[in-house]
Amino acid sequence: MSEQKESADRKAHWEKVYSTKASDDVSWFQPEPTRSMALINSAGINKDQAIIDVGGGASRLVDHLLQAGYQQITVLDIAQAALVVTQQRLGDSATAVEWLTADATAFKLNHPVQLWHDRAVFHFLTQARDRDAYICNLKKTLSPEGTLILAAFSLEGPKKCSDLDIVQYDAKRITIELGPLFKLKHVEQEAHTTPSGAVQQFNYFVFSYHP
Repeated sequence: MSEQKESADRKAHWEKVYSTKASDDVSWFQPEPTRSMALINSAGINKDQAIIDVGGGASRLVDHLLQAGYQQITVLDIAQAALVVTQQRLGDSATAVEWLTADATAFKLNHPVQLWHDRAVFHFLTQARDRDAYICNLKKTLSPEGTLILAAFSLEGPKKCSDLDIVQYDAKRITIELGPLFKLKHVEQEAHTTPSGAVQQFNYFVFSYHP
């Protein structure tokens, strides 16, 4: 299957998810992105430095970033339907955010970012070429000495999500995948409770980028 076909299939899948399910009914929904906000706030970036939330479509993270005073926020999602959910929720505040409908493996941002946040996108990339393309975009977009916060299912977590296979990650596996330019600074575990009451084990990894 071609990369373009895979990307189109991914987009069709996620557009359908967000067109047929309420945003607070999907398994990855978090009413309060407490851990992500704590890690972002501890990253030491200034409020006027750029942040991108990759796969942040219907997430509440952007609401909290705006409330905390962050001024340069980009939210990227492959599903336009997911972005619309958040734009409508934010109302007039949505104009303060840069919205990008794109595949994380194939997009170009016209400015660098100091912090790249990804909760549960990378682990859906089961093909090596897709992971390589994602990491290539990450390297092009993240500023030197910038911070990567990446959350993925742990080795004790699910092996599928939204009817799709995923790749589980521990610190060793994600460090090898990202390569030597990324230095692991911190790991946290999270037991995420889904809206249906199931518990999913996540790892949150914090890296600094040293090209």
